[in-house]
Amino acid sequence: MMGKTMTNLLAWIDARFPLTKMWEEHLSKYYAPKNFNFWYFFGSLALLVLVIQIVTGIFLTMNYKPDAGLAFASVEYIMRDVNWGWLIRYMHSTGASAFFIVVYLHMFRGLMYGSYKTPRELIWIFGMFVYLALMAEAFMGYLLPWGQMSYWGAQVIISLFGAIPVVGDDLALWIRGDYVISDATLNRFFAFHVIAVPLVLIALVIAHIIALHEVGSNNPDGVDIKKLKDENGVPLDGIPFHPYYTVKDIVGVVVFLMFFSIVVFYIPEMGGYFLEHANFIPADPLKTPEHIAPVWYFTPYYAILRAVPDKFLGVVAMFAAIAVLFFLPWIDRSPVRSIRYRSTAYKVILTLFVISFLALGWLGMQPATPVLTMFARIFGAIYFGFFVALYFISKNEKTKPVPERVTMK
Repeated sequence: MMGKTMTNLLAWIDARFPLTKMWEEHLSKYYAPKNFNFWYFFGSLALLVLVIQIVTGIFLTMNYKPDAGLAFASVEYIMRDVNWGWLIRYMHSTGASAFFIVVYLHMFRGLMYGSYKTPRELIWIFGMFVYLALMAEAFMGYLLPWGQMSYWGAQVIISLFGAIPVVGDDLALWIRGDYVISDATLNRFFAFHVIAVPLVLIALVIAHIIALHEVGSNNPDGVDIKKLKDENGVPLDGIPFHPYYTVKDIVGVVVFLMFFSIVVFYIPEMGGYFLEHANFIPADPLKTPEHIAPVWYFTPYYAILRAVPDKFLGVVAMFAAIAVLFFLPWIDRSPVRSIRYRSTAYKVILTLFVISFLALGWLGMQPATPVLTMFARIFGAIYFGFFVALYFISKNEKTKPVPERVTMK
């Protein structure tokens, strides 16, 4: 009786909303390559962290005061007096760094296996817009605790817009809402952080997933599984995403949550990388911290900015370092997707690119001494050199034969 009732209810819903159709198209009858490996965990983990950030953010806003005179005290109130407030705050702060970790690894997988190449260019572009929205969300949320590093970090970053010719000063004034970082800045950043940017971020994530399911997932071999199908139109090298990959992703989620919990409960500050020590001091417009640096996930671009002597050209270089990633599908002209079958030259320049990105991230956390600035220029040149080298190497690249079907390496 109960089963019949549920069947009738589902039929009633399907007549008015495509619930079963969506379930089949995106899960039970969405065929993914059967050779997914470790690197394919990070897409689902990014979605998990997004949910964590939204849920914890909702609870934080219940007690947070977006007021320059009360913001810091309200964070302390959440940490000390709200039931489980410390846990929610640490989950949110740890989730911010975890979001960037899984997104960077997700992007690296795309670089390794050519997930940005035809016909997946739009997936990559949507993903890059997700990355931009994530950076905006993190930057605006960083000001909200109203600590010393929040205040002065925002002061430095917003002042960079003033270097833009003609419109720079007016643009910086518009972003701040005042001539200095003030209550007006805090209020507008709060509004963008909790409403505007999350809506854009969710819409972009949905577009990213829809585009992915339209053309199909890539795989470590870079083989198109839609070419070979059986008499029922099912890819020979594909398996339904549910239950096979939903179960596999649960394993990744469990392992991720183990590490996430260790950080939240034992090392939430992560030695000052996740929560800077200066941010435990209320913002003081009259006292500048000894060393101002953004959070670790922005530091590669901050290092590029500081490496250029001219302020305006530094801002251009910083934004160019992000913008060039959008054009990767057209910079890489190789017909082969996966690093497994690409030339040694490609593997070398990709390795140098990763090293340069990590090195720039470390350099961006350090004081700008002459020696470290020189290294930032070297690694910045390597960073941009990757795209130049890729453009020329990929045209006549000597690649290995790509198999007709996926392999189970």
